[in-house]
Amino acid sequence: MTRRGALALTGGALFALAPLSALALTEARARALVQSLVDEINAVIASGKSEAAMYRDFERIFNRYADVPTVALYTLGVDGRSATAAQKRAYIDAFRGYIARKYGSRFREFIGGRLEVQGVTQIKNYYQVRTTAYLRGEDPFFVDFHVSDRSGEDRFFNMFIEGVNLLLSEREEIGAMLDRRGRNLDRLIADLRTMG
Repeated sequence: MTRRGALALTGGALFALAPLSALALTEARARALVQSLVDEINAVIASGKSEAAMYRDFERIFNRYADVPTVALYTLGVDGRSATAAQKRAYIDAFRGYIARKYGSRFREFIGGRLEVQGVTQIKNYYQVRTTAYLRGEDPFFVDFHVSDRSGEDRFFNMFIEGVNLLLSEREEIGAMLDRRGRNLDRLIADLRTMG
């Protein structure tokens, strides 16, 4: 599996714990979130389940740990500003399913690998949690999760694989999809419901 493939897989695992407490996000909470995420990913990888079952597990993991609305709306770029509230809700829902199908299908390539949490660094008002990915036949490499509580819960909202930014990559891809559909958001929403 290539690092690009790992980005696709982990990114999807790319995009909740208890509700936000009175205290702001801490280093310990950011680490705990990513450790729980990594533990669940590793358990699915080692489970020996069918690809369809792994996909369902992946969708559950993505919905639990990623700040899906933030990721989805960011990928729309300027088109999100002119979208109606109903279009935004429909897009978030379609994007959630699209990402889960797109990246969940890559789980088989990750079998035999694992992620390990290494450390946490505060960056402005969020934390970067560094993990190391170990894949068969590949040198280990870093996967950095960006964690925030701005949504009201501790969630990851972005990740980097050796400098490759998941949010920017998805934004470029969604932008290209919109271009092919004449910037028609409703068409994109309809198509995302079956893509992945």
